[in-house]
Amino acid sequence: MAIGRSKVVVVGTGAVGAAVAFDIVRNHVCDDLILIDINKEKAWAEATDLQHSLGYSGSKMRIKDGEYDECSDADIVVIAAALPYITGQTRLDMIEKAAGIMNNIVPKVMESGFSGIFIVITNPVDVMSYYVHKLSGISANKVIGTGTALDSARLRYHLADVMNVDPQSVHALCMGEHGDSQIIPWSQITVGGKKFLDIINDNKVRLEGFNINTVTEDIKKIAYRIVNAKGATTFGIAATTVQIIRAVLNDENKVIPVSAMLNGEYDEEKIYIGVPAVLNSQGVKELVEYHLSDDEMVELKKSISIIKEYNEKLN
Repeated sequence: MAIGRSKVVVVGTGAVGAAVAFDIVRNHVCDDLILIDINKEKAWAEATDLQHSLGYSGSKMRIKDGEYDECSDADIVVIAAALPYITGQTRLDMIEKAAGIMNNIVPKVMESGFSGIFIVITNPVDVMSYYVHKLSGISANKVIGTGTALDSARLRYHLADVMNVDPQSVHALCMGEHGDSQIIPWSQITVGGKKFLDIINDNKVRLEGFNINTVTEDIKKIAYRIVNAKGATTFGIAATTVQIIRAVLNDENKVIPVSAMLNGEYDEEKIYIGVPAVLNSQGVKELVEYHLSDDEMVELKKSISIIKEYNEKLN
């Protein structure tokens, strides 16, 4: 009998779930990977294709399609199931159908005896993370939404390109809703340890065309452009999800901006929003609360109020 094998279940093998599964396999993130989908042939096909990818890798991973009873001893269940995006929708417009999907998945996972950690990708991810927490009864620290992690990666890449530096030298993130009301707390962004707002002031000629409002809107809207062109964002969210999985499985205590439950931070509680969180084997170990500017706090509160409005539709 294998000892100490890590196990991840991915529910939903559409474009996003398949990309997440491939990234897990490519990086050998876990020992056992199970794929579940309402379309059993699709789950089988993706699992078999992934098995074949191991032929040249030397990896000893076990990959297969499965049923919900496979979740009983899983460390992590990733929920990637969703209906296709309809042009013109916002993420929040997907709430009713997304809730129906959660109603079909979460009780079956819990009936298996699952006691691990949920990672939720399905949009609107902040509202769905809250809903998965409610449906499952699992403590909030063990339900993590991908939140603004991908938005933050997009922002880091963009600023690194503007500054011509390595993205790892850029410390930047988005907060609030993973959606149209998200904010960029510019007061907290640094490049090489220097505040980005100071960099703008000190380099007026070099950064003459840089406009923080334009960048904020571009980061909010870029996903729509990608989805309209190719049907879904896949590679970015897959890499983002795998970073979260690794942080949990490897007990990394890594700070990632995810959708997590507030417990008094920003004078709010019992709501999931995108905030920097310390992730380890417990799930969300703790949240990092920023000292936002007055304007940023106003914008964050607006975003929180929007998420609350949609949460209430699920009560």
